[in-house]
Amino acid sequence: MTDSSTPDLPRLLPDAVHRSVKPGTALLRLETTHAREGILDGAWWPRTRDIGAELPSLIIALTEYLGPVTRVGLDSSAWDELPTRVMVDGRVVHIDSFPVGDDTVLITRGDRDHFSLLLVPPDTSPDAARAAMARAVRADNVTEAHQILIDTGSDTPPTPS
Repeated sequence: MTDSSTPDLPRLLPDAVHRSVKPGTALLRLETTHAREGILDGAWWPRTRDIGAELPSLIIALTEYLGPVTRVGLDSSAWDELPTRVMVDGRVVHIDSFPVGDDTVLITRGDRDHFSLLLVPPDTSPDAARAAMARAVRADNVTEAHQILIDTGSDTPPTPS
C-alpha cells in the first residue's frame, strides 16, 4: 500500500481486482523515461491467449500514451490464433508473428519507433505477475524478459486453491 509518506512505491491493485478482470481489459505497466536505458519499456499481462479479445484494449491503452500504434510483433506460440491485422478505433494495426519464444511483445509507433513489453503469461498468479511487471519497468533493468519470468515465478502456472 502507498500513502503520502511513501510516494516512490508503486501503487498495486488488490488481488481481487486481478481475479475479476475480464478478457479484453489491458493490465499494463509502462516506464516513460526519455533515456530508455532498460531492455524493456513495460509489461503486459493479458487474461487469456485469445488475441482477438486481448489486443484491442492494449492498443487503445498504448495509443493514449504513445500515439498511434502501427504494428505489433507477437510470438506465435504464445497465442491460440493470430490474424495478420486488426481494426482498432477505425485504424488498421498490422500483426507480425514469429515463433521466437522470447516472452515479449514489440510495439511499433510510426516508422521506426519500437517499444518492447514483457509478456506475462495469462495463468500467472497475481503476486508473480505484479513482481514481473514491476521489475520489467525499472529504468535500470538489464534482465531479459524470460529471465524475469523465471526469477519471479511467472513462468510457472499458479497452484489451484
